[in-house]
Amino acid sequence: MDKLNLEKISLPGLDLERPWVIAGPCSAETEEQVLETAKQLKAEGYNIFRAGIWKPRTRPGAFEGVGTLGLPWLKRVKEEVGMYVGTEVANANHVFEALKYGVDILWIGARTTANPFAVQEIADALKGVEIPVLVKNPVNPDLELWIGALERINRAGVTKLAAIHRGFSTYDKTKYRNHPQWQIPIELKRRIPELPIICDPSHISGKSELIYEISQEAMDLDFDGLLIESHRCPEKAWSDASQQVTPKNLKEITTKIELRDPKIGEKPRTELDNLRLTIDELDTKVLEVLQKRMEISESIGKYKRDNNITILQSRRYDEIMNNRKERGMKLGLSDEFLTDLFESIHKESVSRQNDIMNK
Repeated sequence: MDKLNLEKISLPGLDLERPWVIAGPCSAETEEQVLETAKQLKAEGYNIFRAGIWKPRTRPGAFEGVGTLGLPWLKRVKEEVGMYVGTEVANANHVFEALKYGVDILWIGARTTANPFAVQEIADALKGVEIPVLVKNPVNPDLELWIGALERINRAGVTKLAAIHRGFSTYDKTKYRNHPQWQIPIELKRRIPELPIICDPSHISGKSELIYEISQEAMDLDFDGLLIESHRCPEKAWSDASQQVTPKNLKEITTKIELRDPKIGEKPRTELDNLRLTIDELDTKVLEVLQKRMEISESIGKYKRDNNITILQSRRYDEIMNNRKERGMKLGLSDEFLTDLFESIHKESVSRQNDIMNK
């Protein structure tokens, strides 16, 4: 079941124009810090405030949020600053406490999304509640797990639903804290086109200087909004200091973002159709070349079988990866793309040879 029962997310008196911006500190630290940050954000024109009340941490001893103590602070932001407020929930008790203090938007974090039991507990707590709920992608790149979490919340009767793309954990060394792997939210959008997707550039980047770049890329992919961490004094933040920006810096970032038109006029459409036709022709040639390559891999598999040679030849694999990547990079192709491409080709080749070897 990919189709969800959704209605447009709306907040009374607030026109959610693309891109929505939900901003505020990673963590609610003190009442003064929450209110002062909210006032600065409101002065810059932002209307939806976020703050972490409960903060799941990888290891014990780190700051795990002030807990329920911080919920009255969010209530003051609503009443005195005039902003809508949102926070992350990880269990049913969090839901009940947040609703008790009038929190307007809830979201489910990446660690929680990865646990279907926890998501179901939250879904059960949300039955009969009309409130926007946002679901972050799981920490691991698993689209089905992400969709499953969305379905659980939707089946509880929550129709104001959106996804948050915050990137995925990886052992690879990249410039990002969490690798964006854009193909996964793109596929989510293809399968559930009516589902709004919000980008969390703070958690993807891990660095404030990358937030604009990631935000622009998300808007170029027709995302609906941004969830950005903003603190009155980022260098003094109790958590994730390096990925937070001041309200003033946030305004500079969001003002710079260019919004592309998702609709195509008649003249651009003709030119685009011609370019797409060329891509179709090239893709056909790529597929034909891959077919021939796999036929040769099968012949190699027969030779290895007949001569009792193991399928995996590590030296040859290293030679292919290094040689192809070096040549590909000279042609302007990225190391990451070439690694993914030839790992996939090698995996298919080994699979075919294994079939031949074991017939």
